[in-house]
Amino acid sequence: MSSHVVDMLTIGNSFSTAEMRAIWSEENRLRRQLDVEAALAVAEGELGVIPAEAAAAIDAAAAGDFDLAAIAAEGAKAMHSLNATVSALQAAAGEHGEWVHFGVTTQDVVDTGAVLQIREAAAVLRRDLVAVGQALRALTIAHRDTPMAARTHYVQALPTTFGFKTAIWLDEVLRHLDRLEVATAHVLTGNISGAVGTYASFDGRGREIERATLEHLGLAAPRISWQAARDRMGEYSSVLALVSTTLGKIATELSSLMHSEIGEVEEPFTAGKIGSTTMPHKRNPALLEGAAALTAPIKHAHALILDGAATVHERDAISWRAEWIALPEIHLYLASQLRTLGTILGGLVVHEDAMRRNLELQGGLILSEKAMFEIGRELGKQTAHHVVYAASMTAVEEDRHLADVLAEDERVSAHFDPATIRSWLEATAYLGETADAIDAVLAAADDALPAPESA
Repeated sequence: MSSHVVDMLTIGNSFSTAEMRAIWSEENRLRRQLDVEAALAVAEGELGVIPAEAAAAIDAAAAGDFDLAAIAAEGAKAMHSLNATVSALQAAAGEHGEWVHFGVTTQDVVDTGAVLQIREAAAVLRRDLVAVGQALRALTIAHRDTPMAARTHYVQALPTTFGFKTAIWLDEVLRHLDRLEVATAHVLTGNISGAVGTYASFDGRGREIERATLEHLGLAAPRISWQAARDRMGEYSSVLALVSTTLGKIATELSSLMHSEIGEVEEPFTAGKIGSTTMPHKRNPALLEGAAALTAPIKHAHALILDGAATVHERDAISWRAEWIALPEIHLYLASQLRTLGTILGGLVVHEDAMRRNLELQGGLILSEKAMFEIGRELGKQTAHHVVYAASMTAVEEDRHLADVLAEDERVSAHFDPATIRSWLEATAYLGETADAIDAVLAAADDALPAPESA
């Protein structure tokens, strides 16, 4: 029976993906820990620390099948997270089982096994983050010159383009890809250093054994034990939390643009999709809301990892176990968020007509800045601000076009005719350097992202 949302058949895929669930499953956790035990035995066998035949037997046994339920039952009796696994591997290795887990401590195996899971998970996250970047690049190219209202403090401010908005998001994703590469390289470091990290149990060959073991696993070796130094986990989870923050922001923004009164975009809609059990007409931003909702638990899980970095003495289970909770959750939630955003952005419906309509909604007021600077050439900027402010308030209160109100002001009409005044208030003529900035982001994206498969 499922008791966590990620494992529920009815809603699990809204909080995770099957692929990521498999990576963080109990079965895969066990398998990665057995991989560490096998690599340790092989390395020790190669270095003559344990008999070569014992190393071969342990390696073969670790690749076999294990009864997870039996290991769990034994672990419950021993009240220890790894001892039952070691015992099961020892039994599977037969007469050579005495050499299992030689010189290491539980945290060596659990931490290094978790790093192996992170390596699998990070590859999936990077792939799906690239897909989000590709979808944003396509939207940016398609809507590079699509004018729309930019909004600050929730209300219309100046004209922009939808491509400029998506290019800002794309640029964030490109930076996240860089961050993810660096943080992943740091976190893919194992630890085979014994009970308090001093290698005392390895008879002077500990660092050699560690390097050989981790080389077999394809992981970096640390300069010194990191059992009590969890900064790599904190750095890595901080990048995942930053990625999630960007994704949540995008989902929230697109949800707001779906408001009935705005109607500028719409998430993909398929036949049979239901927005409400009681209001048949609803086409809600359900996918967007689901994606946005995952940022909060990811940030809280990241905070749990940071809390867990405050280890006591050389190590303790209080802080350490926080990672057992938080690491899987961050990956599971982020995998769903990435997959959902990739789907939404790839099929996003952009209503250019609504964008243009909303640009004209306030009768030229969105170009008040442009009018102020033009008038300021004759009257001075500060005086022009007062003039345009007064005209804007009149236009709002009397529901009139700003151009008409300005043309009635003698201070303005003395220098500009009505046609000139109205020309200032054309939205597409006041887009600044949006195109140049967009092109700079697209050039960076071309370097960082693979071409779409259809290209």
